[in-house]
Amino acid sequence: MHCFFFTSKYSSEIQRVTRPAKLPVVLTPGEARSVLAQLKADYRLMAELLYGSGLRLMECVRLRVKDIDFGYGHITVRDGKGLRDRITILPERLRHPLRLHLDRVQEAHQHDLRNGDGRVHLPFALERKYRNAHRSWAWQYVFPAAKVSTDPRSGEKRRHHVSEKNLQKAVKAAIQRAKIHKAASCHTFRHSFATHLLQNGHDIRSVQELLGHKDVSTTMIYTHVLNKAGLAIRSPPDLPTAGKEAAPFPN
Repeated sequence: MHCFFFTSKYSSEIQRVTRPAKLPVVLTPGEARSVLAQLKADYRLMAELLYGSGLRLMECVRLRVKDIDFGYGHITVRDGKGLRDRITILPERLRHPLRLHLDRVQEAHQHDLRNGDGRVHLPFALERKYRNAHRSWAWQYVFPAAKVSTDPRSGEKRRHHVSEKNLQKAVKAAIQRAKIHKAASCHTFRHSFATHLLQNGHDIRSVQELLGHKDVSTTMIYTHVLNKAGLAIRSPPDLPTAGKEAAPFPN
């Protein structure tokens, strides 16, 4: 939301003008499936989590192994926007591919440990509190980078998470290959997640909690996208003529 300030010639007081939020770009379920079908391997799994769990881009790439709960079927998002934690859905159909993915990641982590590596960055100085946590499996990234790199701050070799720019590029290319002519991006999957939940009859408070919105008014923007009342109205050319067959609409 953008704000502007202006002064009136009749008053020295500064007045605040608020520009309404723009309607988000939303994919139909068919369009979302078409884009996902154009993605492969880890990028497809990440994009499916963006759409199936309503994750933001950075929330997805920063996921840790301990944040995935297969038993309860949910994902814990740590330090989301506004540094708030929340719980969202782990899609049932993603459980198996995610388990297979984590098996491969764990093998790579074990290889790193054998080579004397296997370290990962810990937030909020937890490394000083838990001395060995930075090498534990639970704290590893779900989507790690392909190579170990040197942390410029500490000088230690660590495996960072996959670059968010790589996922952005992969999704952008997939949108083009799917011939979707919308200004879509990774964040569009999150918008689509919310809109499709509301479209399927889920209450807005539940959707608000899954998205991690502080105020329900932020979630309300998706009701404008749906525009249920407007969609129920039939356009004049589609209305039948009373007592006789409707005339064809001229080209």
